Amino acid sequence: MGCLFTLQFVGAQLPSALILFIATGLGLALDLTLRRWQPGIIGALGRLHFDEAVRQLLRDLLVVLGIAHLSGIDTVARLLMVGGLLACYAAHFVCRALAVVVRRSRTLPVVTRNIDTAALGLTPAPPRLLLRPAHRMPLLQVPATLGMLLTAVADRAIWGLLGVGISLVLLSGCVAHLATWLLPGKRSPGEERTLAFFQSWLDSYRPDVGIYFSGGSGTAYQANMWLSTLAAVAERPLVVLRERGMVQQIAATDVPVICVPRVAHLMLLERSTLKMLLHPANAPKTSQVLRIPTIKHAFTNHGESDKLSSCNPYAKVYDQVWVAGPAARKRYAVADVGVDDRDVVEVGRPQLAPIRPWAGRPEPGRALTVLYAPTWEGWTNDPGNTSVLLAGENIVRTLLADPRVRLLYKPHPMTGSVNRRAGEADARIRTLIAEANAGTAARAERSDRAGLGARSERGSLATPPTATDTVAAEPARGRGEGAASAEARAELARCTEELNRLTARVFRPGADEMERMMRQSAPEPGRAEAVEAAMEAWRAAFWAAQPRDAHLVLTGSRPDIYSCFNQADLLISDVSSVAADFLASTKPYAVVNTSGLSEADFRAANPTVRAATIITPEAREIPALLAAVADPDLDTLADERVALQTYLLGPSDPPSLTRFTEATRALSAEADARRSRQTRLASGDSGVELPIPRPSGHRITG
Repeated sequence: MGCLFTLQFVGAQLPSALILFIATGLGLALDLTLRRWQPGIIGALGRLHFDEAVRQLLRDLLVVLGIAHLSGIDTVARLLMVGGLLACYAAHFVCRALAVVVRRSRTLPVVTRNIDTAALGLTPAPPRLLLRPAHRMPLLQVPATLGMLLTAVADRAIWGLLGVGISLVLLSGCVAHLATWLLPGKRSPGEERTLAFFQSWLDSYRPDVGIYFSGGSGTAYQANMWLSTLAAVAERPLVVLRERGMVQQIAATDVPVICVPRVAHLMLLERSTLKMLLHPANAPKTSQVLRIPTIKHAFTNHGESDKLSSCNPYAKVYDQVWVAGPAARKRYAVADVGVDDRDVVEVGRPQLAPIRPWAGRPEPGRALTVLYAPTWEGWTNDPGNTSVLLAGENIVRTLLADPRVRLLYKPHPMTGSVNRRAGEADARIRTLIAEANAGTAARAERSDRAGLGARSERGSLATPPTATDTVAAEPARGRGEGAASAEARAELARCTEELNRLTARVFRPGADEMERMMRQSAPEPGRAEAVEAAMEAWRAAFWAAQPRDAHLVLTGSRPDIYSCFNQADLLISDVSSVAADFLASTKPYAVVNTSGLSEADFRAANPTVRAATIITPEAREIPALLAAVADPDLDTLADERVALQTYLLGPSDPPSLTRFTEATRALSAEADARRSRQTRLASGDSGVELPIPRPSGHRITG
């Protein structure tokens, strides 16, 4: 780009119409191409204050300089041309200012999903071209630039005046059209009207139980895992968010979603019927909602493990801490972080219901499916957090070397976000898997060619083959597998299309949050059931469409981790909630020890690994582990896994969802009792019995 500007300057100074024309045309084409294919470079130039408007202005000034040196047109025509060009830039900057005003006016204090907003009279956003100066300036200045270049080449003012006139009309039209969004018909409802609508909706909907979540990009899974449970236990559920960008990251659900960025507007929940909030994660903005005295708060976390983060001292700010089983209760007591034992409630893990129990001995002739699901490096970047760094490649190489194994590799979505070396190790693991699959495909191809050669040799014999020989030489099973695979892939494509139709949130380019809010109105009745049925069909179709001998790298939200659990005969993971959740199946599992501790100390520090095979960074334990999976008679940890399942996840009777529902009702009843006391106190009732403060300390049970 710098070379083209230099060449354009040379062409204007020599003067050379050909050099000027070529350099200017290539520069404009490069600008438009980079905007389309390399927006990162355009963004970097903008941060250096060399954005599209500056580049286009420099380009046009050099063309005007070239006209002054090359053209013999009269002074009046030159002044008209330059004046029109200045008017184009004036219109551009007016449009830019209008775009800022319109964008700010369309930024609402509350953003919603799954709520009927017809009463607000929301309108679609302006076209992206009107709001994005980066797209607008180079494109709409093409007629002016081209016209002036033709004037420099042909020495005729008409081309420059015509081109500048066209650009001026286009830019003026943009200003006029964008200004209509400030007229009453398209004007946004404004803060006061939006807040009044929000309060009215709260009064009519009367929410009772909600999820409160605040987090950055990539953390939405922490809230998504509780959506189905919330919908099952609450009569009028609600999802409360704080970041605008999180609204579209929440998974498909029929539960109303509200985003309230400002604390002052969040306080409107105090005047609602909301009784309690579930908290899947600690966040800086959590302290803001805790100021609302009418709402009870339960910390559910987004998974339990033996990591220190699973007994964070911040948990003591909640009314209750809900855990899966006795192990987490003891974890808080031993950590001594200020959480009263009486505030710890065991509710199990309702999300684990889809996990199928262990069936025992694998089916004869079927590959052993091993799920390797390491966690990420964590914010502390401790080498013991993830096995990807120190052990991942050894584990994968050992598994791929065993012909009985089919590997499912599902890394944590945040792998490499803190430690670049973890991301590089993850990439090397994926390369190993790709190479293993390529080798399997090559062997299969050689086998097919050998089979064809054998059939050709038999065909040259004097005795013609019988019908039975023909079937044996070209097995129907082989053709059937190919046909079934094609059929399975077609079914997967159909299920994917149906699931995307029900869940995808696709908006036109340029749609802003107000337009998305307008489009995502109240869901149609039965949509949640249709999504669940479509998801079940997709899971079945996905696994049916995968080659039975191929290793898979699984990323993204589909397939979910629990679906992977149901496919696996063995899990290899780290100290994380994945290992604890996998115990719901009571299948064999292994945990990688990269902490530097001895096995005895590692088991003592992490109760979750009590029934696991411990794998060292060298992965020498894997062959014996695979033998125990293939032959349950060699599995010495089966009984221990059953006992540990109850210790970590709680009893199976009553079911976890039942216990979770009872805990929700109990805490909601406490919120009702508090409201009643406060109402009576406000009315002057002196006979209200106030709750007696409990003594501090821990009470360890069991």
